[in-house]
Amino acid sequence: MATLRSEQGCPWDKEQTHRSIVPYLMEEVYEIIEAIDEGNPSKLKEELGDVLFQLVFFAQISSEMGHFSIYDVVEVICKKMIFRHPHVFGDATFETSDEVLRQWQQRKREEGRDSLLSGVPVSAPSLLRAYRIQQRASRVGFDWQKADEVFDKFAEELGEFKKALSDKDTDAVEDELGDLLFTLVNLSRFVKVNPENALRRTINKFQRRFEHIEETARQQGIDLSDMNLDQMDRLWNEAKLRHP
Repeated sequence: MATLRSEQGCPWDKEQTHRSIVPYLMEEVYEIIEAIDEGNPSKLKEELGDVLFQLVFFAQISSEMGHFSIYDVVEVICKKMIFRHPHVFGDATFETSDEVLRQWQQRKREEGRDSLLSGVPVSAPSLLRAYRIQQRASRVGFDWQKADEVFDKFAEELGEFKKALSDKDTDAVEDELGDLLFTLVNLSRFVKVNPENALRRTINKFQRRFEHIEETARQQGIDLSDMNLDQMDRLWNEAKLRHP
């Protein structure tokens, strides 16, 4: 990386900044997730390398600015993990994962975190952010007691959403839809499903099935825009059998 950024290096690499390479890091992280979803170890190995390269890229830019090096990055994370695992590297004893998570939050507060919710990136996908925020609030008891209570809350929020629609109140519709989605995320925690993973799985399934409709239409020499909904529904049901 230092060579790529040197005077004799690559013109493109030399031009990059922290901000300019953020999109590449995000893209590579999503490709890691895709490799995991596909269960492809070879692809995962390659994508992990791509992300590692991006991390070194960030660190090299920082090193050139006189801030820190990749070695400093590794040292900081090692110290942090040792501090947050006193039951592994110290004399503390924790019997359950819940006990570990509670002390983890306590250690983060000792590091200067003002809120249980700090550290959840504002720029994270909203579904994932909601899930993480709810998890953290739950660790101090701010949570429903059972799933039935969440179902009741969902019914309440659904009623409020329908009312906002009937009132044609645009702001209220957005607010109530947000409340509805937030409650669904709560429900996902109670059934122990990560909503981000669940939605990604459904999106991938929808894409596979819709692509079957497109391919079948092409084979029949039909343009999708010329098909009616009943025709597409028949192909959709066929796709469901082929792509469960």
